[in-house]
Amino acid sequence: MSVQTLRRVIALLLGALLTSATPDASFAQDPFTEFFGGLFGGPHHGYGHRGEPRVRRIMPHRENRAPTYWHGQTDNPRRAAKHTDDATTDQSQRAAATQPTFFVATVGDTLGMLLADGLKQGFSDRPDVAILRKGKESSGLVRDDFYDWPKAAKEIASDAQKINVAVVMLGSNDRQAIQQGQESYEPLSPRWREIYAARVDAVIAAFREKNIPVVWVGLPVMKNERLSADMAQLNEIYKARADRADVPYVDLWDAMTDEHGQYSAFGPDINGQIVKLRSADGVHFTEAGARSVAHFVEGEIKKYYDAYRQQAPIADAPAAPPSEASKDATAPQQPTAAANGQPIIFRSPVDGPSTAPTLPDRPAVGPTQQLTGAGTATELARRTPAGRAPDAGAPAQALVRHVFVEGGDQSPRENRADDYSWRPPTNDASPPR
Repeated sequence: MSVQTLRRVIALLLGALLTSATPDASFAQDPFTEFFGGLFGGPHHGYGHRGEPRVRRIMPHRENRAPTYWHGQTDNPRRAAKHTDDATTDQSQRAAATQPTFFVATVGDTLGMLLADGLKQGFSDRPDVAILRKGKESSGLVRDDFYDWPKAAKEIASDAQKINVAVVMLGSNDRQAIQQGQESYEPLSPRWREIYAARVDAVIAAFREKNIPVVWVGLPVMKNERLSADMAQLNEIYKARADRADVPYVDLWDAMTDEHGQYSAFGPDINGQIVKLRSADGVHFTEAGARSVAHFVEGEIKKYYDAYRQQAPIADAPAAPPSEASKDATAPQQPTAAANGQPIIFRSPVDGPSTAPTLPDRPAVGPTQQLTGAGTATELARRTPAGRAPDAGAPAQALVRHVFVEGGDQSPRENRADDYSWRPPTNDASPPR
């Protein structure tokens, strides 16, 4: 049989099979896949061993749902409600635990607002400290018609919001004349300095009247030499008024200059890396610069923060009833930890001498005693010589009582291990050759 005849026979057989079968929808869409799948025993499509078409079983459709074990979900509504209540309770407890109790108000112009941003980063690890941003852009102590800082300071200090420390940094916009009525005073003139110093005192007094500590921050060096010279004169006024009011003054001038005392836009950050600290205008700070400036102010704030933390436990501690105090008065005192962090002082219940007793000097060679003879072994085995009772007031017993009971020290003896004044004897004779 030739090849062409064989191909014709195979084509006729395939045509007969395709025309005699009744395919389903999937077979009609892809007849070749269905046929060859059934020919080689496919599990899902085509024909079986006897030529009958396979029946496709369609599983019932289920709605797509998120797994019940994900994010604590459950099909039980009571369990779901309980889980929601527990989560809400945990969130409220965490919020109460991290609620700030120490508030720092940062007031001033744009530089003061940048300082507040740096302080927020510096105290980010202390959730009980809150930095309040109380600044005003383009403000100062000269233009009280634009923003009256002495009046604003009184409002901030008298506000219902509790303030523990006030940090003031302003003055970068104050290189202009002060207008009072019909009179105008040139910047840094004698009368200008008097009025300006009085306004600095007014800002400090507004917080001091409410018993709020104040930290005054000086202005940094500027890129413009003329502006920088004027800022230096303003710093002199700030420092003088702060010293007069007994207010801490933080000087930033040297911290923002290079090794030659000149303006530099770059400098070390808090990690010691050289980064850009000043913006392009030569006045304001970058984010790293604000963080570096805040680093110098944090030390003064932490002093008030530590004092606040020491006073808080004492004020909240309940007083002991008199009956309990009278009972404890007769009992022996035990060492207890101080509430304010002071070191623990241990006191011995036995009152003894203030100085250490000394032992009698022993001779280099003691009395001789025979090791042979009657009764020698019995005599050596005794704790004390025959006929002598142990004396409780002996020097050795007094020394043991002083060191181990009273906690005293023993004075060093000559040529003993604890005698650090010992020196090797000098030999005048020349060494042998």
